[in-house]
Amino acid sequence: MRIIFVYCIVICLVACSVTTPEFNKIQDDKSVKEYLSHLDEWFLDGRISLTGKNESWSANIVWRHYVEIGEKKDRIELSGPLGQRALLIQLTDTKVSVDRGKGDVLWSDNPSSFITQQLGVFVPVEFLRYWVVGSASPKQESKVITNGFMQAGWQIEYQQMQNVRSHIMPRKIVITGEQIRLKLIVDEWVLDGTDTR
Repeated sequence: MRIIFVYCIVICLVACSVTTPEFNKIQDDKSVKEYLSHLDEWFLDGRISLTGKNESWSANIVWRHYVEIGEKKDRIELSGPLGQRALLIQLTDTKVSVDRGKGDVLWSDNPSSFITQQLGVFVPVEFLRYWVVGSASPKQESKVITNGFMQAGWQIEYQQMQNVRSHIMPRKIVITGEQIRLKLIVDEWVLDGTDTR
């Protein structure tokens, strides 16, 4: 019985250690950087959790990034148990709207401060659209660290990557700031309108 138990443990350890490509090695590939920098349309379906000083929550997330009439746009839907929609955020570089349902839609010309007000904690929304695909924002300098980078006072760590057909995309991302920690697990990617499952 003990031998069987030990064997099972070994099998589990081997299964858990299945190597996913390291983020830094992927980023050394110029063709990958070129692809990510020109990725105008993507979709992800996953789970997100936030832990802050006085705030903690988790939700399902569906995020669509696209370009419309030359303008980059993001549609982020957060939902709770049984698919109950908690929040719909629609974002451009200059405007943001938050829909909490029942026709209660709020608008602002200051996306960062408005999202912070709505969520109760500061979230770097202007950088997140880059970080989730595995790229630092071109708007500010970044510093490479093991399996990620530092940017704008935040640590972005790619704990797991996944093969998405001919591409390698993030699966588990941990973003740590001074007072909060965001964790995103991506279950599905769609890149440039092509289903990548």
